This record gives sequence, C-alpha cells and structure tokens, in this order.
Amino acid sequence: MNIGDRVRLLHGKEEGVIRRISSSGKIEVEIEDGFLIPALKSEVVLIAATEKNYFGEVANPDQDSFTPAPISAPKDQGLYLAFLPLNDQNLSLYLINDSKQTYLSHASEVYGDNHRTLYTGTLNSGEAKKIDERLLKEMDEWPAFLLRFIPIQNQLEKAIPAFERQLKMKPTQFFKHLSKAPLLDKTVYLFALEQTTKELDIRSLNSELSQINPSPAPSSVQKPSRSIDLHIEELHPQPEKLSNSEKMRIQLEVFEAKLNQAIASGMDEITFIHGLGNGVLRKEIHKRLSQLGNIKYFQDTQKDQWGYGATLVRIS
Repeated sequence: MNIGDRVRLLHGKEEGVIRRISSSGKIEVEIEDGFLIPALKSEVVLIAATEKNYFGEVANPDQDSFTPAPISAPKDQGLYLAFLPLNDQNLSLYLINDSKQTYLSHASEVYGDNHRTLYTGTLNSGEAKKIDERLLKEMDEWPAFLLRFIPIQNQLEKAIPAFERQLKMKPTQFFKHLSKAPLLDKTVYLFALEQTTKELDIRSLNSELSQINPSPAPSSVQKPSRSIDLHIEELHPQPEKLSNSEKMRIQLEVFEAKLNQAIASGMDEITFIHGLGNGVLRKEIHKRLSQLGNIKYFQDTQKDQWGYGATLVRIS
C-alpha cells in the first residue's frame, strides 16, 4: 500500500486516495470532498482487490487508462440488473426500470429445476427496486438469475411481448460491466436485460407465479417497540467475532425490518438508537430514510440521553 493508491474504508463506504503514511502504520486518506480521514492500514482495502483475484492486477480508477468496458445497449427496454457495492465484500442487487413502460416483474435464482423467488411485483417506470444482497467473494457459487417481465398496457397501445432473461455471472466478465447506473446515479456492475427471442406464455407464467407466491392469509403485523437499540451488542451474541461490514449489515437489516413493521402496523413514529461512533451507521440510516416516500420527516433526537445518538422517524 503506497501513497497515491485508491482505497476504500472498511468501516464505511468512503473511498479516497492515500496522501500520507506514517512509520507507525497510520495513514491519511483524502476522500472526494477533500477531507482527510485518519485510519490504520488494516482498516482500508485497495479498490478492486477482488478483481485482482481474477485478473492478476489491481485496476486503478485514477489512471487515464481506466475505462469501464461498455455494456450491451438495451433494445428499447431500459431494464437492468445492477450490483451496487456497499463495501469491499457486500453487494446490493437492484432491478432498474429506466423505460416509459411499467412491468410486472419476477426475479428468481435457478437451482436446476427449482427456483427461489427474490422479488415479484410491479416495477414502475423510473423505479429502482432493491431485491437482494450478495457476497462478492462467493460469486463462483451464485446460482443463475432468471428475470421475467410482463408489460402492463392498455388496449390502445401497441402490444409489447412478455420476455425473460437468464444470467449466470462469470467473474472474468462481471468486472467488465462497471458503469454508472440510471436512476441510482452510482457506479455499479450493470447488466442490460435485452429483449430476447424467447417470448413468454402469459397464462402459463401467471399460473406458475401463483404457485410460487400463493396469496397469503390475512394476518396482523406485530408492532415493534417504539425505541429500537441498534448497538451490535444487542443484536448479536458474539459481536467481537464480526467484521465491521458484518456488523453494519446486521444493524441495517434490523433497522429495515423494524421500520417496515412500524409502517405496516400503522405506527406514527419510531426511534432508532444507533449511537455516535464514527457516524457511518447514522449516515446510512439517514440516507435510506431520505429515499422513502412514506416518511414525513426524521431528525436527531434524545440529545440528553444519547447525545444525538438516536434518530426519530415520523411515518406518514
């Protein structure tokens, strides 16, 4: 690791360039807005370290020669499967609809003759929908993804056929799909879901989907506590054995699950206690809340008790 190397911080999502290395092993990383962040060498990783496992060298985005390989252009669909890096190990999967057409969508994993559904629902025009998460180091073991799309149209519009696309990720090709995602406006590994020659029998597909996702019996959603403690010690029996990225993943999973329960059960507010720390968890929670349409507002709260280590969420 040398001055000028581009790195990512393990305890957060910040990326930057190493500007100083001390004899004690401490470094200073200049991030995008010009701030210098102190860190230990053990707390950062070189960008594209995983790519090195497959290509034998680390790509440096600061070099003029760095140009992401172009992705295949979609044939008027504007539909994409995107893998958004959260850190050096974790990826979030998104379905993106950058077209003017709304689709009924079904995403699943393929295990031989069996499928595991990741998402079924309406993918509106101009919508990006998170459907799952993955570990980058387990890519060789990922099953194939099967994506199916049925356009929602009125009778006066020219008919668009339903279609499907199956993708099996190969590491040597995956890293060549680095691109900026529409709607997300972030750098992701982006795969265009082009119209294929195979069209779907909509009646057969509807029958199959009804078997995969039978209508659930009505059930009441249990209200969560009005105050949720996200300190990792409250969420995991052996937090000392977890990496920073694993801790963050668990905390955000609990945050999203409790927030969804609060919304579904009709609560008007809920408080998440995240502590101060380095501020990364608070920043990520606020970022996710800002992207939701059914949140009236959110704010730092309980200053006397938590010193701005908690966030109050008002639900619309």
